[in-house]
Amino acid sequence: MSIGFDKLLGVQQYTIGIRNQRAEILAGNLANADTPGYKARDLDFSLAFQNAAHVSTLKNKDTPQMVVTDSKHMLESAIDDEPERVVKFRLPYQADTGNGNTVEVSSERMKYVNNTMEYQASLQFLNGRIAKLKQALKTTA
Repeated sequence: MSIGFDKLLGVQQYTIGIRNQRAEILAGNLANADTPGYKARDLDFSLAFQNAAHVSTLKNKDTPQMVVTDSKHMLESAIDDEPERVVKFRLPYQADTGNGNTVEVSSERMKYVNNTMEYQASLQFLNGRIAKLKQALKTTA
C-alpha cells in the first residue's frame, strides 16, 4: 500500500516554502530601509497557501486533468509563474518621512522574527511526522 506525501506531511510542507519566501521579502525590506522611494512589501500568506494547495491538487495523479480546448485557458504553469499576485505593498503605520520609503524597521523586525518562529514550528511539526513514520517503518520491518 502506498501513501502520498500530501497525506503524510499535511499542510506543513507548503507553509515552509511560503515562510521561506516571506523571509526573503522581509529581509529585502530591511535591507532597503534607507533607500529613498522603496515601498515595503509583504506576502499574502492565505493567497500563497491557496495557490500552493491548488498547484498540488493539479499535480495529483488521482485528480482528473483539465482539458485545454481554448488558447485562453490557464495552464498549470501559469499558476506557478505568478508570484507577484501574492506579494503586495504594505501600508505604513506612520506618516511619510519625506523620502517616499515606507519601511518601518521595528515593524519589519517584528514580522521577521514572528515569521522565523512560525517557520521553526513548521519544521518541528514535520520532524515529528517524519520521526513517527520512521518508527512505524522500524516496527513493521
